[in-house]
Amino acid sequence: MYKSVVVIYGSDSSEWEVSVRSGEFTASQIDGARYDVYEMFARFGEWSLVAYRKSGQERVVIPVEERPRIDKTDFSATVAGEKVKFDYAYIMQHGTPGENGLMQGYLEMIGVPHSGCDAFVAAITFDKFSCKSYLKDVDFVKCADDIFVRKGEVADGLAQKAVERLGLPMFVKPTDGGSSFGVTKVKKAEDFDAAVDAAFAEGKTVMAEAAVVGRELTCAVYFNGKENVALPVIEIITENEFFDYEAKYNGHSKEVCPAHIPDSLRDEIQETSKKIYTHLGCSGLVRVDYIASEEGLYFLEVNTIPGMTSASLVPQMVRAAGMSMTDFLTTVIENS
Repeated sequence: MYKSVVVIYGSDSSEWEVSVRSGEFTASQIDGARYDVYEMFARFGEWSLVAYRKSGQERVVIPVEERPRIDKTDFSATVAGEKVKFDYAYIMQHGTPGENGLMQGYLEMIGVPHSGCDAFVAAITFDKFSCKSYLKDVDFVKCADDIFVRKGEVADGLAQKAVERLGLPMFVKPTDGGSSFGVTKVKKAEDFDAAVDAAFAEGKTVMAEAAVVGRELTCAVYFNGKENVALPVIEIITENEFFDYEAKYNGHSKEVCPAHIPDSLRDEIQETSKKIYTHLGCSGLVRVDYIASEEGLYFLEVNTIPGMTSASLVPQMVRAAGMSMTDFLTTVIENS
């Protein structure tokens, strides 16, 4: 069992504020009787300790001007005159560097265990196009057709090519973003170029993807020490054009947990999620998103660091499964 667990939140991406909320909630739910819990804010290379909760004690928030810097040579900090070397890192950074393998790579090089996937798996799953490429030939889930574009390679006629191949509507999105930043549902060919520009504002690579009509469903998988376990399925019903930032975080959606779907579809989604988890080499906790259409089950994306605010999807799944968040997080920590 680990003694000191540090939750890392904040990030270099547009998702950094969501990451803070996820990280603070996660830290609050970690078992304080088992671990000393520390909270680290990391953004653009500036890593500092913002709060801590010693085993059995109340949370202490450190004033901004007194926050200890993290010593990156051995992943430690001096807290109240005592040097603390963190035993385990729970990564809650949405976006870079926590979701694309950079933070994992650092921790693996210095030998610190961490939550979630290893650096390589985090990198390939964070990039939507790369992740889909690993799944395009499997026989247990479908992938919508897409076109990949790198910044600087945009050629005349791309909009026409995309419309001819993918049809309308289509989605244009950065391949390596989250929380739906830079995502546009394109309904008219003349809106394609502006959608590409919006996606490039979030990253260097963009994907245009055929829209699939159906029900949006999501399922999380974790390893409990013996086997991979799928949590209850959630259906997302949004008031907006799609499950965008407003729908996700500002109440413009309804999340039904467990989803009101046939048992056969529930079982298919849970089994498919476990197969994807294994096929991609995932570890820890991941969430997989889908569209269930008349043609079958379509893969949308993998979230290796899913949102963990009190209202987020995974905490809803955990509650629906009859578990407490504290016990669930202990299982994740001890088996990552």
